Amino acid sequence: MTLLVAITGWDPDPWLDRFRALLPDRPVVFADAPHDPTAIRYAASWKHRPGSLAGLPGLEAIFSLGAGVDHLVGDPDLPDVPVLRVVDQDLTERMSEYVVMHCLMHLRRGWLYAERQQQGLWQDERDQPAARDIRVGIMGLGILGQDAARKLAIMGFDVAGWSRSPRDLDGIPTFAGESGVSAFLSRTDILVSLLPLTPATRGLLNLTLFRGLARDGRLAGPILINAGRGGLQVEADILAALDDGTLAAATLDVFESEPLPAASRLWTHPAVQVTPHNAAMSDPDAIASAIAAQIRRHEAGEPFRHAVDLRRGY
Repeated sequence: MTLLVAITGWDPDPWLDRFRALLPDRPVVFADAPHDPTAIRYAASWKHRPGSLAGLPGLEAIFSLGAGVDHLVGDPDLPDVPVLRVVDQDLTERMSEYVVMHCLMHLRRGWLYAERQQQGLWQDERDQPAARDIRVGIMGLGILGQDAARKLAIMGFDVAGWSRSPRDLDGIPTFAGESGVSAFLSRTDILVSLLPLTPATRGLLNLTLFRGLARDGRLAGPILINAGRGGLQVEADILAALDDGTLAAATLDVFESEPLPAASRLWTHPAVQVTPHNAAMSDPDAIASAIAAQIRRHEAGEPFRHAVDLRRGY
């Protein structure tokens, strides 16, 4: 009943230590160290090398070590076993904190006043809308999107959501599918993207979509907040939309290439706020504990939880 830890880009030793402490009755091995492939029953992955999980005849499940699973779905040789994502309350709450904070910063012109402080400029803005005057649209109504929507609504924002398949959120209007995109965008002043990255969503945040956003809002223009995945956005289109006024501002936590290249104009554009993919940092101890609990439940005859539909990519 060996657990294989398959990681690139992170130091594997802390993960090995966590799993060995949580699962002391079984071997925990690193994918790049010598091991018996026939003994592997579970794999915990973060950006494993494509094909490196093939050739494990006893594999029963693959666990993602992060919130996303696009690094798994992109492996053409991924074994045909359940793929399980992490659902962690701490991560959910951190994401909602980020979304609420940045919606409030745009509402209350926090970036403008920070700039004026540096200039020593005392200048008030008399046209100050309230949260109830601002329509926030959340694309992606999974666990993260639903929690953020509820907390924005508590703050008073006029919230709606869009997802690829219909969702029902108490007190929050929802739109779904291609037929719902236009109506959703046309009532959105601040667009928040929390979508997973799939073949259907790659490049979705583009100039055509931005042009569908509301033009009659109380802010200076539509605003984009992307804390989902960098592959969702077309950065050249974001810059073009900011330059021609289609977008008034953008807050970006994720990028097409990470770290964001030093030459990117997103660093210096006056209407862009950049954060270094830290909107919702995963708690490694919580993730390891959740995976260990999944293994224990499975071995007690209970079904796995939070399985990914590989056809959809989430």
